[in-house]
Amino acid sequence: MSDVSALMGAVAEGRTRVEEAGLQGMITLRGDLASAAVTSAVKGVAGVDLPAQRAIATEGDKGIAWMSPDELLLLVPHAEAEVAVASLAEALKGEHATVANVSDARALFRIEGPHAREALAKLTPADLHPETFGPGEMRRTRLAQVPAAIWQSGEEEFHVICFRSVARYVFDILALSAKEGAEVGYF
Repeated sequence: MSDVSALMGAVAEGRTRVEEAGLQGMITLRGDLASAAVTSAVKGVAGVDLPAQRAIATEGDKGIAWMSPDELLLLVPHAEAEVAVASLAEALKGEHATVANVSDARALFRIEGPHAREALAKLTPADLHPETFGPGEMRRTRLAQVPAAIWQSGEEEFHVICFRSVARYVFDILALSAKEGAEVGYF
């Protein structure tokens, strides 16, 4: 595992703050999400209950994100990801499930401030209106030309996950969308 984040903590200040959030342990689990073994294993690693569809449940630096009907993304401290994968693999022996550490293949960004929603909404086809997307909501979508996942982590705070290979591109489009003079006044 790498000890260096994709953009080494890059920050852009504008109407909205955009920052690379640093190293984050991320584990993809595919399987039967209704299985008691899966539910028990992921709760044991992440310390939270499975979220509802299109949601994320977090507690401190751990969490579980619903990604699709048969896929979860577990968040753990980066240094704990390998141990968590081994624990999940052991707990899920005999289950039809796959577990993969994707920590070093992803980048995580934090977008915060009173205009964070607008900065993101300009880049994605996902409906980010406050009546349809609020704290604890998770969406897989696109940011401009690349796949991404977005969740609202606070009233004026969002997180974005993308492939590490496009981290610079995502940071740059977020920074451009969040700078002074880029507002459209929708939200």
